[in-house]
Amino acid sequence: MSDHPMYALSEEHQAIREAVRAICDAKVAPFAAEVDEEARYPREAAEALRAADFHAPHVPEAYGGAGADALATVLVIEEIARADVSASLIPAVNKLGSLPIMIGGSEDLKKKYLGRLAAGEGFSYCLSEPDAGSDAANQKTRAVRDGDGWILNGTKRWISNAGESEFYTVLATTDPDARSKGISAFVVEKTDPGVSFGAPEKKLGIKGSPTREVYLDNVRIPGDRIIGEEGKGFEYAMQTLDHTRVTIAAQAVGVAQGALDYALGYAQERQQFGRSIADFQGLQFLLADMGMKVEAARQLTYAAAGRSERGDSDLTFFGAAAKCFASDVAMEVTTNAVQVLGGYGYTRDYPVERMMRDAKITQIYEGTNQVQRIVMARQLLAGVQSTL
Repeated sequence: MSDHPMYALSEEHQAIREAVRAICDAKVAPFAAEVDEEARYPREAAEALRAADFHAPHVPEAYGGAGADALATVLVIEEIARADVSASLIPAVNKLGSLPIMIGGSEDLKKKYLGRLAAGEGFSYCLSEPDAGSDAANQKTRAVRDGDGWILNGTKRWISNAGESEFYTVLATTDPDARSKGISAFVVEKTDPGVSFGAPEKKLGIKGSPTREVYLDNVRIPGDRIIGEEGKGFEYAMQTLDHTRVTIAAQAVGVAQGALDYALGYAQERQQFGRSIADFQGLQFLLADMGMKVEAARQLTYAAAGRSERGDSDLTFFGAAAKCFASDVAMEVTTNAVQVLGGYGYTRDYPVERMMRDAKITQIYEGTNQVQRIVMARQLLAGVQSTL
């Protein structure tokens, strides 16, 4: 990938966008309202994405995956989110859950679990707890050695796609006195004895992606299920988020684009005072700001994706910046799309109110935008941000 992927997408990347859009038009968008209304998993989307290898496009070819680079993965997630944010959590969560293995896992662990992920089994990420939200190092879940294995006990909260995924990357304290340096990462399987799930949360948006607590009650796992080195789990978790924040930015860009597309179409059709409302300057300025901000968010997201692919030293700044900026834009643009539609925008007969509700989570998960600003400020003060 070139140093400046933001200036032009390659033919291959354009082709990926078109392929995903075709699938979304056929199997994602037509079910989005029903998925939201019934708060059910988007099975049609899940099956279509699996069939086309877009459910976890980041898995390297060596493990049976599509081997998509970071920008291609962003394009996949952006296009799915344009149709239905809930469905876009399938590739996003699969990357989030499996990236610690790609960063720190043994070759055996990679072969086993990345292979099964590529074959269609889902991967969730268990970092958050009732008392460990923004303070993610405050892990109460414990992992204790037991012969050649480990026994895990604890509660994980806000786990996306819990119950649907087969595999879970679980962060747990192995040395309570060492705070973040005493946290390790493990792979837990849904079928391990002692694993259970809470009731799905009743959420404002992304209702098609189940969010549940994960309970670990004396879950015994073999020793080879530790990811990388003992005590390195939190480090792997933070490195993971540097990369996956770019995928949240992609969701935000996608839902903002979907809302803008709908608002543009509506504004040209809706007649008031004997003419199309798109003829009124007040509305034109609103649409102009929406388009401008979506494009700015997109370029920042693609720039961050390039850094994710290369592992650049300023990825931490760019990942946080892309996630924070794009999600703030998504909330503004989806809210304005509702405004463009007026009273119709406020009803479930039109998709923009769902997009507005779905957009909100992008400002919250994988680090609130307040946390992103802390991350960015630290990077700036450390002199890490590049001057291009």
